[in-house]
Amino acid sequence: MISLNATGAASSASYYLDQNNRNLQKSLTRLSSGYRINSAVDDPGGLAVSMKLSAAIRRTDAVSANVGNALSFLQSQDGVLEVASDILLRMSELATLASDAAVSTSDIALYDTEFQELQDNMSSLLTEEFNGVPLFDGGTTLAVVTSENGTQTTGITKVDLDAVENTVTAIAGITSTALATSASVTLDTAIQDVAELRAGNGAEQSRLSFAQDILAVNRLNLEAANGRIMDVDIAEESTNFARLRIIQEAGLAMLAQANTSPESLIRLLE
Repeated sequence: MISLNATGAASSASYYLDQNNRNLQKSLTRLSSGYRINSAVDDPGGLAVSMKLSAAIRRTDAVSANVGNALSFLQSQDGVLEVASDILLRMSELATLASDAAVSTSDIALYDTEFQELQDNMSSLLTEEFNGVPLFDGGTTLAVVTSENGTQTTGITKVDLDAVENTVTAIAGITSTALATSASVTLDTAIQDVAELRAGNGAEQSRLSFAQDILAVNRLNLEAANGRIMDVDIAEESTNFARLRIIQEAGLAMLAQANTSPESLIRLLE
């Protein structure tokens, strides 16, 4: 029996043309978006893995920001410790000048006036803060998370500048040669203590810098892994798109050819 409404060839051509059009649309979406996966149906498993990797990247960014803030805390602390060191060096210089037997009483009084002002400056350093957090608090430690999964931490210390300040403010003054000599000995110890505090601060900064470097490397690797899942291969997809366009044009031509068959049969029957 000959059907004049539709032929098997026309139906088949129409079916494959429809399939090709859907694939062509998917390829076009990939090329225009730059992503291989644009919806869950494209690759359900790949999308799930990508979401986990994306979450890890976001957490890594947050941890890296926190580590950066901790580094800024330590840098601010070291800046104050440097000021404390300068104050102590000047106080030590004044004590040495006042211990000279050849200086007059009035000169010693002037040295002592500046010395006491520096003692007050030393005390004021204890109130310094970073973003509302005290820089100095008797040597207590703050835990800083240094890994994306939260399992690794390192400590930063609110160094015990109080002890140094108490030692310095306990000096009665440099109003005599004997007091000045005694003050010099005490200040030498205080200077050494501040130097050790700065060394500890530098070590903590170094540890955080290494942690930040590791976070940066991990982020690059996470982005690369996520890119392999999500990003489209432009060269490969462009080739696929061109192939689908050729198939589409051929399919349209075949469908048109298949649809002319009934008309030919009608002319034969006339």
